[in-house]
Amino acid sequence: MPGMTVLAPRAPAIDRRRVPLDVEIVIPVYNEAPHLAQRVRQLRAFLDESFPFRTLVTVVDNASTDGTFEVATELAASMSGVAALHLPRKGRGHALRSAWSTSTAPVVAYMDVDLSTSLSALLPLVAPLLSGHGDVAIGTRLARGAHVVRGPKRELISRSYNLLLKFSLRGRFSDAQCGFKALRLDAARQLLPLVEDEEWFFDTELLVTAQRLGLRISEVPVDWVDDPDSRVQIVHTALSDLRGVWRMSHGPCRQLTRRTRSLTGVGLGQVASDQLLRFAGVGVISTLSYLFLVVAWRPLVGILGANALALAMCTLFNTTVHKELSRGSNGQPRRGRFLVIAVGLFTISLSLTTMALLAARLVLPSTLLVELCAVTVANGVAAVLRFAGLRAWVFRPASASLDHARAGSS
Repeated sequence: MPGMTVLAPRAPAIDRRRVPLDVEIVIPVYNEAPHLAQRVRQLRAFLDESFPFRTLVTVVDNASTDGTFEVATELAASMSGVAALHLPRKGRGHALRSAWSTSTAPVVAYMDVDLSTSLSALLPLVAPLLSGHGDVAIGTRLARGAHVVRGPKRELISRSYNLLLKFSLRGRFSDAQCGFKALRLDAARQLLPLVEDEEWFFDTELLVTAQRLGLRISEVPVDWVDDPDSRVQIVHTALSDLRGVWRMSHGPCRQLTRRTRSLTGVGLGQVASDQLLRFAGVGVISTLSYLFLVVAWRPLVGILGANALALAMCTLFNTTVHKELSRGSNGQPRRGRFLVIAVGLFTISLSLTTMALLAARLVLPSTLLVELCAVTVANGVAAVLRFAGLRAWVFRPASASLDHARAGSS
């Protein structure tokens, strides 16, 4: 009809996550509306100018309440190479699982929205994966060659946590929690069904599981600047991480690894080594708790009273934890003797630390530093005796013939 404007049919929207890609970079976000647009544009500009592979940036909103998803949707509509997803609940692990499990890119990655990690590390992170020379790649702030700007508190927490992983879970990677990682898609599909955590421990569980399955993990030292506006709740996250370490020390993946060892003929000496590492991991937590309690109670009950109370609590914790760990060990735990064991270990530790405190008073001025040094040395000696006792009474090793018989029947 005259005067009528004929509208051309609208082209169907293209799902950017289904077009040919090399790398999909996931950015989990929660209430980041004020900064999101600037940082996504900064990342996209770097990729367009300096990155030689086809890349999609996917912003995954974790139930934000401040308009973050609206900003992400606008970015996806106005910029090529950007997509947006919305999830109804929080959790960094949940965001990564949801995005990675539906990706079609041969390599999936993630980075924190604050862009604390230098983007120049992205190419060495993903290149070995695209070439087939690796399965998992992580950025590390703790390896030689990394340059890190952050406060001493976060530095101490990070190094202590990764040291704990080395002792308790035998982690062979240097930095579990750096928000800068990549995986081959086939490795991600193998790992994700085995990873239970949906929050901050997701990274650690992913790496430990990859290591236990024998996947190839590479590390890239990064330049990293701490974000003063970080949303990480340190105390809550630390407690959640400790629960995760505890779960992984005797979870299903641990049992699978242990059965694999027995089928390949692992000897009793290696079993003892494995028990020693688990004992050391528990000991790190116990020692830090002990020193904290001594310092807290010293003004109230004196150093000798604080020492006795702290030892009582930590001995109970140690014995209970090792009782649980022994249920899944290759040895044969003798149940019913743990009360006697706990009392005996407490008596040994109390005797050694008390004698160390009294000896220190005779030689040096009675200061908090001197007292802590004395009880730490005495506790080190007591730890050797505790492990020998637990090895003999709790982790009683089965005979080699029994192990081979069990392996042959499984």
